[in-house]
Amino acid sequence: MNKSTFLAAGVFAALSTPVIASDIVIGVPNWSSVNATAHILEVVIEQNLGLDVELQNATNPIVFEAMDKGSMHVHPEVWMPNQQNLHDTYVKDNKSVVMNQNPVQASQGMCVPTYLAEQYDIKSIDDLSDSEKMKIFDLDGNGKPEVWIGAPGWASTVIEKIRARSYGYDQVFDLTEYEETIAYANLANATKAKEPWIGFCYNPHYIFVTQELTVLEEPAHDPATWTIVQPTDDPDWLEKSQASTAWNGATLHLHYAKTLEEQFPSVAALFAAYQMQPADLSAMGKALAVDGQDPAEFAASWVAANEDTVLNWLSN
Repeated sequence: MNKSTFLAAGVFAALSTPVIASDIVIGVPNWSSVNATAHILEVVIEQNLGLDVELQNATNPIVFEAMDKGSMHVHPEVWMPNQQNLHDTYVKDNKSVVMNQNPVQASQGMCVPTYLAEQYDIKSIDDLSDSEKMKIFDLDGNGKPEVWIGAPGWASTVIEKIRARSYGYDQVFDLTEYEETIAYANLANATKAKEPWIGFCYNPHYIFVTQELTVLEEPAHDPATWTIVQPTDDPDWLEKSQASTAWNGATLHLHYAKTLEEQFPSVAALFAAYQMQPADLSAMGKALAVDGQDPAEFAASWVAANEDTVLNWLSN
């Protein structure tokens, strides 16, 4: 049996059983690669398992709570350790959510376009505390430079605020928060004009495909220098927190509702076997955010062009 026949047979077998509307609900947070992945999973499940899939936009906490209650079934791209508190609550404590064991290796930190790093000798996180050197980032002329630390609602944005205070550059910069699409459109415009830009970046991401970026050097991660208190846990969270060394790397994991193991074991098996390469996620983000491709059309094309990958997800 060739791969096409195998996939078609999977469709036929699955469609021989009754189908209920919105059997599977996929949570979709607000960044481009997770949007692409969610649509890909939708296509794979509907085409090969015969189930109806719904996509719902939601923040990370809402997706986890919904997986816990059974009203959503999967979060395609959970960043760890950014979402460690949600992971601990629902995977370790409640045991209502399962983490896929095929991580995507990732990284995150503060970035500038490479032309700026070279022209102004901005290479280290310590440079951000040099008020004279950082004057180039005062884009609105109010006397204080601006740095983008992430989107509202991101766990990393909270931690970047802690990091800025720990390193001391919160005294130099206005720490700005707004949506990623705006931030990286500003980056693209700045790069085209060879103008200043500085902000949070993470990889895999399409900006590392479309731009030449320099990630600022930092002391190696030391867990003794990291104490993260969440704003929801203590009103004095910022004063009680510290993070004065680099992030401890990062990994991306699909997480899914444990109830799927009984309700739809074929879907649970698919989610457990799911695996994606970092370069693929970066390319997906570019396709949607930069090239403007429709997510559903992109997903259909991607699944058709990556039959071997899909087959591996379905046959494990």
